[in-house]
Amino acid sequence: MKNNKNSFIYQLDGKPPLNMAILLGLQHVLAMFVGNVTPIIIISGMLKLPIDQKAFLIQSAMLVSGVVSLIQCYPIGPVGARLPIIMGTSFGFLPVCLAIASKYGLAGVLGATMIGGIFQVILGFFLKHLRKYFPPLITGIVLVSIGLSLVATGMKYFAGGVGAPDFGSSANLLLGTTVLLIILILKHFTKGITSMSSVLIALIVGYLIAIPMGKINFTSVANASWFAFPIPLKYGIEFHFDAILSILIMFVISTVETVGNTCGIVSGGLGREATDREVSGAVIADGLGSSFAALFNVLPNTSYGQNVGLITMTKIINRFSIATGALFLLITGLFPKVGAIIAVMPASVLGGAAVLMFSMMVVSGINQITEEPLAGRNTTIFAVSIGLGVGFSLVPGASQNFPHLFKMLFEGSGVAVATLVAILLNIVLPKDEVEETVSSEINEESAL
Repeated sequence: MKNNKNSFIYQLDGKPPLNMAILLGLQHVLAMFVGNVTPIIIISGMLKLPIDQKAFLIQSAMLVSGVVSLIQCYPIGPVGARLPIIMGTSFGFLPVCLAIASKYGLAGVLGATMIGGIFQVILGFFLKHLRKYFPPLITGIVLVSIGLSLVATGMKYFAGGVGAPDFGSSANLLLGTTVLLIILILKHFTKGITSMSSVLIALIVGYLIAIPMGKINFTSVANASWFAFPIPLKYGIEFHFDAILSILIMFVISTVETVGNTCGIVSGGLGREATDREVSGAVIADGLGSSFAALFNVLPNTSYGQNVGLITMTKIINRFSIATGALFLLITGLFPKVGAIIAVMPASVLGGAAVLMFSMMVVSGINQITEEPLAGRNTTIFAVSIGLGVGFSLVPGASQNFPHLFKMLFEGSGVAVATLVAILLNIVLPKDEVEETVSSEINEESAL
């Protein structure tokens, strides 16, 4: 039996002591911090932005994450779920955003994100009709294609970053390997906060090791101001139809992800099903949060699965506690020095974590795909969608004669192609006899 002081943390609307709430909130921040800034670092590196601009984008990402997470906890009208949902920059959008950025720059990414966020708000009102088109097979294929498209990016960072004069050097590989080993040791040989924050701890250790190796220049940190409010639309905004089309597909996937995470929080923390109001509010906040992110120069936001897992494991669903963590993100988003410290992190340090994180997306996708027997029809859908998605991304010349409108879809990461093909095949291919027989057997076993 939990004592009265601690029981508040297991209540959605409880008011635990502030010191306890802060510690619990910081635990959620630690669980998502790396994921929130990594996409920003990667796209900044691809665009070859200077350190000060990279720091500015990191600062903006933290501010946006804090604001949108607070709205999820404490809704404004229909916007927000009134649940402890932590929002952050989405890895899922990264491949598509990299493809758009290579063609139109960051302004093109922000324009597509702005429209995509509005589109997601509209999707929030039609969830019942959309969810049937996204069984675990489809969402799993999307995760696999995203992971596969990002593994090469992670490996380039592991080796020192594209364009680095010492790319592939033993020092870079050793640094990346050290970070990877620390993650594995903490994740599997420790428990509690060290296990949950293994990635963050490993990056901090790798960062400290890199200092005596001469891989970090703190000049930009010293020059960064202590306080500043991020400037909206600093890089401008542009709207390109092909870029918007390619990112809209990912917003549909993000909607399904947010629905799943919302249901996971309610089921794992409160032991009931999520209401239509909670799910709709979460998706609307997701969409408006992404448009807000575009206004402040960063990539789309989404709900974070690792925080869902943390709530499910601890049963701590108190939104006041989680909101303190969101407030911490918001406050750090106002201090450029914090962003500057993160921005000077050596590429190989980040790569040691990125290789694992991106590969884990593939594993997570495979786990979802195999929730149903991977045979017959499901095998065909998996093979064709991944084959075409990865194939066109590896051989962009294959789509050189396509109309301009479709070239962005096929020449980019391949995620959009894999998603479209998987959805289409799932609709038109009939269930084969093997699949129907297995489904019948599963239903009979469940009845027993």
